[in-house]
This record gives sequence, C-alpha cells and structure tokens, in this order.
Amino acid sequence: MYFVFKGDDLAIIFAIIFGFLWGAAIFNMDRYIVASINKSASTNKQLLQATPRILLAIMIGMVISRPIELKIFDKEIKERLKVSYLNGQRSKIDTLNKAFEKKYQVEFGRLNQQKATRDSLEKGIKADRQKLNFEIFGNKTTETSGVMGYGPYAKRKEAEIKQRETELDSLKANINKSEVFVDKRKEFDGLFNEKLYTKKQLDSLADIAGFADRNWALGQLKFNVDGSKDDNTAIAVTFIGLLFIFFECLPVFVKLMSARGPYDFATADTDEISIYQSKKDKDFHFEVADNIHETRVDAESSKQKEIIKGKAYRDLEKYDWDKE
Repeated sequence: MYFVFKGDDLAIIFAIIFGFLWGAAIFNMDRYIVASINKSASTNKQLLQATPRILLAIMIGMVISRPIELKIFDKEIKERLKVSYLNGQRSKIDTLNKAFEKKYQVEFGRLNQQKATRDSLEKGIKADRQKLNFEIFGNKTTETSGVMGYGPYAKRKEAEIKQRETELDSLKANINKSEVFVDKRKEFDGLFNEKLYTKKQLDSLADIAGFADRNWALGQLKFNVDGSKDDNTAIAVTFIGLLFIFFECLPVFVKLMSARGPYDFATADTDEISIYQSKKDKDFHFEVADNIHETRVDAESSKQKEIIKGKAYRDLEKYDWDKE
C-alpha cells in the first residue's frame, strides 16, 4: 500500500488505513471459507469447496509479493531505470537529429560536399608542398628535377600552392557560414536544449519513478544488459512470489489435511439439528394448514349461503305482486 500512495505527503497514513481494511477483509473472508469446508464430505467435494480460497490465495500472494520484491531489489531497479532513462534520452536526441537532417537535407548536402572538397584540397596542398620541398632540396622523383635550389619549377609549384590555399581559405569561410546557419537552426528548433541526463538528474528520476516503471524494471532484472537471461535473479524473484502464495494457501491445506476435530463434529451436529428442526417446522405448518382447511371451507360456505339468502329476500321484497 505504501508503493500505491508513494509521493503523497500522507502516504504512510493512507497505507496504514487501507492496509488495515485490506487485512480485515482478507481475514474475514479467509475465516469464512476455511470454516465452511465440510470435513464430513468426500475429498473431492472438500477440494471443490477449497478451490475459490486457493485461487484467491494465489492472487493475494502475487499482489503482496510484488511490493516486497520491489523493495528487496530497489537498488538494482534504480540502476536499471537509470540505464533505461539514459537510453531513452539518447534515442530521443538521435531521433531529433535525424528529423533535423531530413528537414535541412539540401543544406546538409551542400555542407558535406564543401567539407569533402576542403579535405581534398588540404590533402592536395600537403602533397604539393612535399613535392616543393623535394625540388628545393634536390630530391629526384618522377615529378622533380633533382637539381637543388629555388628554380623555376619550385617557383611555379609555390604559386600553385598559394592559389590553392586561397581557394581553401575561401572554402573554409563558406563552411563556417554554413555551420553557423545550421547551429542557429538547431538552436531555433531546440536541439541544443536536449542533452543527456547527468548523474544527478538520473538519480532524481529513479527516485520519483512510479509503480509502472519500477514494475517494468523488476521484470527486466531477469535479463542481463546484453539480453541474456539472468537465471539467478529470475529464480529469486519467482521463489519470493511462491513463498507468499504458499503462506496464503497454508490455512486451506492444513484444514484439508487435518482429521475431523471437536469443532467439526460440533458444526456437523449443529447443522443436523438445524436441518431436523427446519423439517419439523415445515411439518408443523403443513398439519396446521390441513386442520384449519375444513374449518375455513365450512365458514366460507356458510357465509356465501347467507349472502345468497339475503339477496333473495331483498328481491322478494321489491317484487310487484299486483302484476300477477
């Protein structure tokens, strides 16, 4: 009950009140069902009488064991929730970035093309500068003369390098403008506001997680991070639930396995006396009804005869005898 009302200022009070009501209801229901099992009946009939209580015990055991399991594995549940929240936030950011790239597909295509051209220019300039050094220092290659000094070939190569560097600077300026435009659009669309949770934020989210999230995380504890099954945790969770189910079923099993005691005999005698007395009361009412039936018939017959006679006398008094 505490987990149901967790987060409210009066969670403890509500938990105590509803826990007391829940316990009282289950106690009275359990007492009635167990006490109503007729030990004089056959085994099959006793099992049939106990079936509702056994089913109820299974459901109660599952309901009671879940909050206990949540409390026992509270640390592991919080860690699993942190991983889940972090993965969810990362997935959200990735989705927003993909949607943003799709929205500005033309701009990103032009920017990527400019970056590819920049990389190609930088690579070419680096190669040309190496060739220039080979020419100046007299290193013989397929593209250098092998004559040491700053000759015409070296001057021409240096001029080409400066021209390509000018193109590279212009291209970098255009790339910077494109990146500034993209960053402004990201800021306008709110992408910069979406960041991965910090450790403090994850701790806060795990602490205020509701029952649904905790229950989900408890189910996920049966599996490792890589997706393989964690048999140890799964067995532990299962046996905790079975333990409470067994405790709930124990009164019924004890009642079924125990022999007839004084209470059972007294209950059977009381039931037999009540049945016998009920039958006698029925016979009594039958005999009374039979005895008064003739009297009621005679009285009603006399009454109807007098009514008929009275009507006949009134008709005679009203009759006009002179007409005859």
